[in-house]
Amino acid sequence: MSSALKNLSDFNHTTIPNGAGMRIGIVVAEWNIEVTGALRDGAIKTLLDNGVIENDIIVKYVPGSFELTFGAQLLCEDKSIDCAICLGCVIQGETRHFDFICDAVAQGVTNVSLKYNKPVIFGLLTPNTLQQAQDRAGGKHGNKGDEAAITAIKMVSLKKG
Repeated sequence: MSSALKNLSDFNHTTIPNGAGMRIGIVVAEWNIEVTGALRDGAIKTLLDNGVIENDIIVKYVPGSFELTFGAQLLCEDKSIDCAICLGCVIQGETRHFDFICDAVAQGVTNVSLKYNKPVIFGLLTPNTLQQAQDRAGGKHGNKGDEAAITAIKMVSLKKG
């Protein structure tokens, strides 16, 4: 979680394994693309900066955040993919739609990860406002895409032992 005390892009306090040889899939929701595109760009840059080569980063798009889990499942079906990162943004509105989508994606990410025995990373922003989303997609609180990429590298490294 980002706050005034924690920046999503600050990893100076942790050891990051080398991502060389890792094949990472990224599924990006097209809804709120100005936010999710920034998350994607942050994730790709962070993967590249930490040893993953460009040809080993596979990016796929789905219409909205609800579809992230099916996109992750399609990526995980590919035996050459080590991990899937789900990037989306659901902004709180006036209806309960927000709650249903966020809950479904959280459960779906867990289910896909367990079904395929691969890390599936939850990179879904759930802010109250567009400004809060922008603050977490490369703004003053860093980039959740960076955090998702580092989590992916760490989880693949953990699995590979």
